[in-house]
Amino acid sequence: MTFDPHFAADDAAAIPVLPLDKASFRSWLAEQSVARQDWVDATGFNAEAGSLILLPGADGRLDSVLFGWDKSDFWSWAQLPGKLPPGQFRLAATLTPSQADAAALGWGLANYQFTELKRAKNGAAAKPHLCWPPNANRPLTLRLLAGIALARDLINRPANALGPAELAGAAEKLAAERGASCRVIVGDALLTENYPAIHAVGRAASRAPRLIDLRWGEPDQPKLTLVAKGVCFDSGGLDLKSAANMKIMKKDMGGAAVALGLASAIMDAEMPLRLRVLIPAVENAVSGDAFRPLDVISTRKGLSVEIGNTDAEGRLILCDALTEADSEKPDWLIDLATLTGAARVALGPDLPALFTPDDELAAQLLAAGQRSHDPLWRMPLWGPYRRQLDSKIADLNNANDNPHAGAITAALFLAEFVSPARKWAHIDLFAWNPGARPGRPEGGEAMSLRALYHAIALRFASSTIAANLPVG
Repeated sequence: MTFDPHFAADDAAAIPVLPLDKASFRSWLAEQSVARQDWVDATGFNAEAGSLILLPGADGRLDSVLFGWDKSDFWSWAQLPGKLPPGQFRLAATLTPSQADAAALGWGLANYQFTELKRAKNGAAAKPHLCWPPNANRPLTLRLLAGIALARDLINRPANALGPAELAGAAEKLAAERGASCRVIVGDALLTENYPAIHAVGRAASRAPRLIDLRWGEPDQPKLTLVAKGVCFDSGGLDLKSAANMKIMKKDMGGAAVALGLASAIMDAEMPLRLRVLIPAVENAVSGDAFRPLDVISTRKGLSVEIGNTDAEGRLILCDALTEADSEKPDWLIDLATLTGAARVALGPDLPALFTPDDELAAQLLAAGQRSHDPLWRMPLWGPYRRQLDSKIADLNNANDNPHAGAITAALFLAEFVSPARKWAHIDLFAWNPGARPGRPEGGEAMSLRALYHAIALRFASSTIAANLPVG
């Protein structure tokens, strides 16, 4: 794990933290001594969600902590680490397994920081540590924390520290740790092996494009394939982005980061499936060799694509990877991409857009998102908009000048490279927290990772793994 979630072993001497909502707080207060009631009244504590009060004992030392707990808010627990003083604490409450899992995960995520590029401070301040909540699923919590931290770390790294080669290196490192294989096709070898769209998008950069192909599990197991966008920096190509829109484009490989974090969790759980992760990794740059507006490029599927906009590059690299993924006829095929600003306009930064023609798959993913407090929102693959992708000189246009329904037309473009019978889902995610909130620091975010892990476990894993999932 790349960060310390600050858990501690069970210790009866740890300072108790009593989580209370307003109703239970009133009952608790009525049972206390007059002196304690006066102390609490003097502080103004009334169990508002996220509020906290330190209670002294007879010797003046910290005796216990009251915490305003909103049972309906998964992220409520993430407020604790930033408000407690250094020391060792335990939750003095009988929590259900799902509540205990939420407490552990919220606590751990609140302790995440991206510090690998900052000089370590001498004499760093001591931190509070939490004894593992009884009933918490420790292996699952640590597995998800590790996967989320991996994804956040990859997204947070600046583009000069994480290009296509470094992204491939992260996949190779993960494969070596988990006993998987990882093959990387680099540069002009993409043309030799018929990935022309990936090559066309990435060839202008000084850092060669590549296709990352990670495989794990037995070939005769059910097949799960993840395809993920790995644009390590997106200038917009010749249709250059504005400075404001380019500023956080180091996150344009967020889909790849989430796929690798998810793969880490799946492999750590030893789920009985054959996992394949395909990541086209490129930098969308400007040079004399850059692809141009109204160029026509070929694709692995044989369809020709006219370039309506060089800033719609994500769908171009994904289409080659999706064609390869589809050829193996996986049981589930899921692609993850920071694909369109239109999805953010429709749903904001927190809600990834889910597109799939399969109602059963949609229901499974949406339910898993609700169960894991990692929501998705289904958007329509509206067939009549397909005409907006028509080209007069090629089979498809990658973008048009119509300002409407951009997320839908992008998903319809990808659908052209997936067999109609395939159980396929496309997730258009932001992968970034624009502002800091408890458990969700500003910067890279592993959106949809927990939802997908839960859905995959329920669909493919043993009953033991599925039964141990938190229900929220």
